[in-house]
Amino acid sequence: MIKSETKTKVQVLKFLGSLAIAIGMVFLLRQPEFTDSQLYVIFLLFFSICLWITEAIPAFAVSLFIIAFLVFAMGNKNFNSAPEKIDVYVNTFSSSVIWLMLGGFFLALAMKRTKLDERFFQFAVRISGTNPRNLLLGLMMTTMFTSMLMSSAAATAMVIAAINPLITALGKRSGVTKALLLGVPLSAMVGGMGTIIGTPSNAIAVGALENIGVKIGFLDWMIFAVPVAIVLTVISCFVLRLVFLKDNTPIQTELIESKPAENSRELIVNRRIVITILIVTILLWVTSSYLGITVASVTAIPLVFLTLTGVISGIDVRSLPWDTLLLVAGGLSLGVALQKTELLNYYSVKIVELGLNPIIVLVILGYLAMVIANFMSASAIVTVLIPIAFVILPALQKEVAIILALVTSTGIFLPVSDIPTAIAYSTGFLDQKDFRVGGLVTGLLGPLFIILWVTLVS
Repeated sequence: MIKSETKTKVQVLKFLGSLAIAIGMVFLLRQPEFTDSQLYVIFLLFFSICLWITEAIPAFAVSLFIIAFLVFAMGNKNFNSAPEKIDVYVNTFSSSVIWLMLGGFFLALAMKRTKLDERFFQFAVRISGTNPRNLLLGLMMTTMFTSMLMSSAAATAMVIAAINPLITALGKRSGVTKALLLGVPLSAMVGGMGTIIGTPSNAIAVGALENIGVKIGFLDWMIFAVPVAIVLTVISCFVLRLVFLKDNTPIQTELIESKPAENSRELIVNRRIVITILIVTILLWVTSSYLGITVASVTAIPLVFLTLTGVISGIDVRSLPWDTLLLVAGGLSLGVALQKTELLNYYSVKIVELGLNPIIVLVILGYLAMVIANFMSASAIVTVLIPIAFVILPALQKEVAIILALVTSTGIFLPVSDIPTAIAYSTGFLDQKDFRVGGLVTGLLGPLFIILWVTLVS
C-alpha cells in the first residue's frame, strides 16, 4: 500500500514537472508574431515529449490528450482568437495507416490462435539442428521475419518462451544462452523495419508522408527496409558468434527437441484458412500499386474473413492492442498540428540558415533519433522529428521520413531500450553490460547503412 502511494506521488510529480516545463518553454520560445494556435502547439509539443519521456501517464493516454487538447484549444473561439476547423486533428482515427496496422494485428492474432507461430519456430529449430551457431542464425532469421507481421514484443516473447528450457538447462554462464537471448530481441526489433505494419514508427512515417501527398506502397517500403533488416541481422549474428560462441560444441539433442504439435481437425482447418488469407493479403499488399488498389483497402480481407470463418472471435478482437492504434493516431494529430500552424517553418528556417550540407543534416538527424530511441518511445521520436525534417530538408522528405522510422529500431543499447530487450533481460540470464555488444553494432552501423541504402535506392 505504501509503495503504491509512493508511486502515485512520483507520477503526479512527473506530470506536474512536465506541465511546468511545457509552460516555461512557451514563454521562452514565444514571439510577438505568434498566433494563439502556435502557442498552444508549442505547449502541447513539449508537454507531450515530457510525458512520453517520464512515462507519467501511459503513452496512449498522451495521444488521447493530444487529440482532446487540439479539439478544445484550436476550435474554441473563447480560447483562440482565430478558431479553426478541427476535423483534421480527429480524422487521424480513420487514417489508412490505422487500418493497415489493424489488419496486421488480425493476422498476428490469427497466427497465434492457430499456433502457426510455434510451427514456424519448430521448423527453424529442425533446420538449424544442434550446431549452436546455426541455431543462433536460424532463430534470429525466424524472429526477424516473424516481426515483420507481428509486433516485435510478441515475436520475442514467443521465441524466448520456446527456448526457455534450453537456456535454463545451459545456465547464465553459457555463451549459447547469452547469444540467443541477445540475438532474439535484436533481430525482432530490426525485423520490425521490414514492413509498414512492423512497428508503429513505420506507420507514423507513412502517415506523415500521406499528409503531404507522398504515397508509399507496401512493396515500396519493403524494398527500402527488408535488405537493411537482413544485413543488420546477419552482421549482428556474426558478431554474437565471435563474442559468445567461440566453442561450437553441438547442443544435446533432448534440449532442443520440439514438443509434439497439436493437430486437431479444427486446428488444421483453421491453419489452412489463416495461411490462405495470409498469402492473399500479403500478395495484394505487395502488388497494390500495380493493381490500382489502396493498401488500406486490402485490410478488409483479414478483418472480414478471419471473423467470418470463426478463426477470430469477438473476445479475441477485444484483446487486440487498441492502445497502440490510439498512440499512432495521436502522433499523427500532433504532426498535423505542427505542419498546419506553420510553427516548424519559423524554427526550421533558422536551422537552414546555418548552411549545413543536407547529407550532414541527414546523418545528424539519423544518429540523434537512434540515440534518443534508447530512452524514449520510437513513435514519439518520429512524430516530433519527421515534421521538422520535412521543413529542413524539403528535397528529401520521403527519404528522411523512411530513415528516421528505420533508425529508431537500431536503438538497442540498454535493457530498457524497448519491450523486446526488456523481455530478454527479465529472464535473469543477462547483465546490463551484455546488451552493449549488439547495441554498439546496430547503433553505429545501422543508421549509416540505412542512410546510404535509402538515399541510393530512392
